[in-house]
Amino acid sequence: MTTDEMSPAGDGASGGRLRLRLPAGAARALRPTAAGVVRAARHGRAVPAVLAVAAVLLTAVSGFLGLRVYERHQEEERGRDALAAARQSALNFTSLDYRHYGRDSRNVLKGATGSFKQQFAAQTKELTKLVAKNKSVSEGKILEAGLVRSGERSARVLVVADSKVTNVAAPEGRARNYRLQLDMVRRDGRWLTSDIEFVG
Repeated sequence: MTTDEMSPAGDGASGGRLRLRLPAGAARALRPTAAGVVRAARHGRAVPAVLAVAAVLLTAVSGFLGLRVYERHQEEERGRDALAAARQSALNFTSLDYRHYGRDSRNVLKGATGSFKQQFAAQTKELTKLVAKNKSVSEGKILEAGLVRSGERSARVLVVADSKVTNVAAPEGRARNYRLQLDMVRRDGRWLTSDIEFVG
């Protein structure tokens, strides 16, 4: 016999059954082999495994990107805090009035640390006498400020400030412009000025 027969149920001339004749070997080709069944089973197991690996990788990448975003946010926040502290420190430093110099000098010292705090504290007594004698008043104004560098525990800030200085020799006042470099350190959650340098 040169053809294979398939006999699905249905209406037909031959005893009510329809006979479908396929070319020789076609029916055998349609029958699943043992190897084919194994390959299909393996493929069926491989798809969930690949999806599981992809899910793990996606979770890892998402976690890494989330961590980087968080770290970047923390860096930006530290930079803003350091910049704000430096602006305030520069303003305190350039705003001194002989009529309440004790209060003004304490404001400077509150935001200071290290060598800057030591030097300013050591000169406070002499400066108090000097500004009182000359009736000195300095009214500072911050024009610009920018981060030079910023890290987790230290930062450097450049500040451009103006001040109007009046004293016995200049009762009408003199305008002064400062370019200050402030080195900041972070201690106990606060940014403090460890050094101030006139750079122009």
